[in-house]
Amino acid sequence: MNKPELLAPAGDLEKLKIAVLYGADAVYIGGEAYGLRAKAKNFGLDTMAEGIRFAHDHGAKVYITANIFAHNADFEGMAEYFKAVEKIGADALIISDLGVFSVAKEAVPNMEIHVSTQANNTNYMSASMWYKLGAKRVVIARELSFPEVKQIRENIPEDMDIEAFVHGAMCISYSGRCLLSNYLSGRDANKGACSHPCRWKYHLVEETRPGEYMPIEENERGTYIYNSKDLCMIEHIPDILESGIMSLKIEGRMKTPFYVGTVVKAYRQAIDDYMTSPDLYREKLPQYLEEVSKASHRDYTEGFYYEKPDGNQQIYNSNTYIRGFDFVGMVQEDSNSETGIAIVEQRNKFSVGDTIEVMPAKGNAFTMKVSKMWDEKGNAVESAPHPQQILQILFEKPVKKFDMLRKNVLDAK
Repeated sequence: MNKPELLAPAGDLEKLKIAVLYGADAVYIGGEAYGLRAKAKNFGLDTMAEGIRFAHDHGAKVYITANIFAHNADFEGMAEYFKAVEKIGADALIISDLGVFSVAKEAVPNMEIHVSTQANNTNYMSASMWYKLGAKRVVIARELSFPEVKQIRENIPEDMDIEAFVHGAMCISYSGRCLLSNYLSGRDANKGACSHPCRWKYHLVEETRPGEYMPIEENERGTYIYNSKDLCMIEHIPDILESGIMSLKIEGRMKTPFYVGTVVKAYRQAIDDYMTSPDLYREKLPQYLEEVSKASHRDYTEGFYYEKPDGNQQIYNSNTYIRGFDFVGMVQEDSNSETGIAIVEQRNKFSVGDTIEVMPAKGNAFTMKVSKMWDEKGNAVESAPHPQQILQILFEKPVKKFDMLRKNVLDAK
């Protein structure tokens, strides 16, 4: 069995570096146009070039999203954009619209094209058609079961890849093609501006009784009727690989660097352990699940992979995340080998005396108590309350740039 690709989201340059260092084989990023995450920081061509160089230097690939459903005005400048991203070394384009696909094939005929999940790839006939048009990979719809995935694999060319989401937020609408946001807030989800109304709280109102909000469920607080649980397949790596999926995709270009690093590292470990020894993988299943759960998340679901979803895949009483750990700091420079002190950028408040976990890009996390801390000028401080405050911290073990600090907020309570 060939080793699969672990594909991670990167909403900006810092997240790209985190994803690569923490174990991603490839990352997918958006430029300033044509992608479906307009609210992410995204990449200008200069930062995109820097990110591509960094990824390639570390043996990883970079795929560029261009998966909007284009309207006529969107084609202006598109061919030039594709030529520019090819010139700076991007490894593939992710496309859903047939018109955009045709522009890419003409503008950059030698560049790989991956067909986005937005194209509703639910069968082997459509996948084969995309292949004939020149696609290298198909990102299958989230609405498929493992038997359906296997059937696609058996009926498409051997050199066509299958990519699938294995972790992260689930869209309430079919493969992400949704009109709710456009209708309710005027923001077009199919052009990257989704306002996520599937996470909003809803009540039923009778026409002649304005202001009288009747619960849809037997719950006076209302109901989140569209709010899906998060996908998590880290406990099912064998079934994923046996189905023919070769690229395991994590959702989350809008998520934090802490989320990206935590989830990527856990899946990296799970995949590597399984490839080394299935028995080792099975023994460590609780550890993988515990680790991914340290990043903020909703309750987990297996989506459509094993059976058609019933009501248990939705969350009816809340739209909040489960958050057991705070991301409190990022190491900016390797620790001094003599003093053990390293420069850290604060991300959430923590104090001297707090117990924190240090999560390195490689190797095991370790727990320590913050014993000493200084500000940029060398003045001793007791806490770090200011956003992105630069600190000097004494570490019990060596740390490296991009190692992350996290604090258990449940224990604190």
